[in-house]
Amino acid sequence: MLELKVPPPVVALLLALLMWLTPAAAGLVQIPYPARVICAVVLACVGQGISIAGMVAFRRARTTVSPIRASSASSLVIRGVYRYTRNPMYVGLLLTLLAWAVSLANPLAVFWIVVYVRYITRFQIIPEERVLASLFGAAYEAYKGRVRRWV
Repeated sequence: MLELKVPPPVVALLLALLMWLTPAAAGLVQIPYPARVICAVVLACVGQGISIAGMVAFRRARTTVSPIRASSASSLVIRGVYRYTRNPMYVGLLLTLLAWAVSLANPLAVFWIVVYVRYITRFQIIPEERVLASLFGAAYEAYKGRVRRWV
C-alpha cells in the first residue's frame, strides 16, 4: 500500500507537473489576470512560511520531521502553528499548489489541488493519525478534538 511511502513534497511536485500539463491537454487559453503573479507570490510565501513554521516547531521539540517515519515521533507538538492546524506542512504545500494554479491562470488546475487534499488525507494524514494515537493516546485525542486536521 502507498500509505506513508511517498513523501508529500514528491506528491506535490507530481501534481504541480500535472497542473502545468493540464492547459495543453485541455487546449485551454490562459485567462489574462495582471495581478495573478502578485497573488501567486503571496500565496507561495504564506504557504512556505507555514511549512517552515511547522518544521521549526518539530525541530524545537526534537522530534522527527519525516512524514515517512511518523512512528519515530518522540513528542506531540501542539504549540506554535500547531495550535491552528494539525498539519501545517501539508497546508503549506496546499497553498503552494494553489499559488501555482493561480500563476497558471487555469481553473482546471484546481482539480489537482482537490486530488492533493484527498490523496494526502487518505495516504498520509490518516495513517499518521493512527500512529500518533497509538504513541500519545489521550493527549493526542484531546488535541484532535481542539485543532482541525487542515485549517
